Amino acid sequence: MLSLRELERAAGVLRRSVVGHRIQAVTQPDASSVALELFGGGEGSGARRFLLLSCDAERARVAELAEAPRSAPGAPQFAQYLRAHLRGARIQAVEMLDGERQLALRLRGREGDATLLLAIFGRKSNVAVLDANGHIAMTLRPLAQTRPELSLGGPWQPPGRTLPSAGKDRFAEVDDADYLAAVEAHYGERAEQSGAEEQRRRLESALRKEVKSLERKLEKVERELASAEVSVRLERQGELLKSALERVSRGDREVVVRDWESGAEVRIELDPTLGPAQNLERLFQRYRKGVRALTKAGAQREAVRASRDALCALESELASLADGAALDAFAARPEVARLLGKFAPKAPPAPRGEASETKLAGRVVPAKYLPRRYRTAEELEIWVGRSDAANDYLTTRLARGKDLFFHVAATPGSHVILRTGGRSDPPSEAILDACELAAHYSKAKKASRVDVHVVPIANVRKPKGAKPGLVEVHGGKNVHLRREEARLRRVLDARIED
Repeated sequence: MLSLRELERAAGVLRRSVVGHRIQAVTQPDASSVALELFGGGEGSGARRFLLLSCDAERARVAELAEAPRSAPGAPQFAQYLRAHLRGARIQAVEMLDGERQLALRLRGREGDATLLLAIFGRKSNVAVLDANGHIAMTLRPLAQTRPELSLGGPWQPPGRTLPSAGKDRFAEVDDADYLAAVEAHYGERAEQSGAEEQRRRLESALRKEVKSLERKLEKVERELASAEVSVRLERQGELLKSALERVSRGDREVVVRDWESGAEVRIELDPTLGPAQNLERLFQRYRKGVRALTKAGAQREAVRASRDALCALESELASLADGAALDAFAARPEVARLLGKFAPKAPPAPRGEASETKLAGRVVPAKYLPRRYRTAEELEIWVGRSDAANDYLTTRLARGKDLFFHVAATPGSHVILRTGGRSDPPSEAILDACELAAHYSKAKKASRVDVHVVPIANVRKPKGAKPGLVEVHGGKNVHLRREEARLRRVLDARIED
């Protein structure tokens, strides 16, 4: 991770180069880093830059990328939060806080002032969004894993400990213009090496476990072969019993017969409940079953041995591979990819930040109750409930003031709220947008015409003891909506990511 001296120099570089830039886009490549696409303002005005903030325990840093990284799968919540709340925000200042390794990007956006904070504290490192009052709105790594003494909605504080030494600047010979790129080149190479080592460990583990699995299977097949070979010897007993069948009676448990080829006496076990002919047939049935088992087990043994030899060849090939690209190509081969998926799957997607709750319109909201959000052409927001319980929370806890409630008449569907911003006469286009969403998120979504009930939120009440999602309304009006596909597409495309 960066030393205090290195982070202070990086802050100076950022003050001269990115103050005045706006956040154009956000990507989150992994569980401990986020990349900001910046545009405009500062030195080199009009240039696009890609700023990386990483809170990895060993490689925490601020650096500059040549291009935007690929975002991790699963729409990581931290990146979604930044897109929803900080996209378009302008960097007003870059500061170091409290004499610690804390780099603060002071931002101003449509929702007011905020701070994007990179805190480098080893295993407690994190990237946090702070509101105008310095309270935590969202963190990249879960607070429960890094700073359990802090909580969403509470004030941010550095951990209480002795201030770090300044350390040295390992990039002192690099010009300021190339400083952040040099930081990334250094840590990017280490990350690549670490990734290659991890890939090699996964491959070695998968191959080793498959070899052990085949060896166990081979031992089982060998036991089956030994058992089958015993059964095959029953053919000779059957032939001998056939020659002495007249001496066998029902109830006999054995008969002793001289083998005319070897001259030895052979003791043949019998089932006393069966007659002579039935005992003879029983011996030949066991023989035929043994022959089938022997044939099958023999083929299995050869197949298992061939698979084991192929795996040993793969292990030898893996040992000869040196770089990450070769390891990745090796891992992509179908037979290897199958083993990786079986024995050494990748870790599950990164936790979606502090997924239990987040902030919406200045209020802490349980994540499971967060509504879908859409923006109208008039910059108003439309909120749509995701479930019956979320409908209740949206209507009774989140909506307020002069907000409007929308619901398709006599049809099950989501509660829809138009956030009027305190206006008593919201634009008719925004009302029609909300009506389209109410129809789209209802059982009548395929109807060409619907009646949508529109009522002030003050006229919506949740009856005591009513089932989730059920409310009573009075007053309001019905909008006879003629569905417009183009309007629906436009408003769906204006979704605000969570």
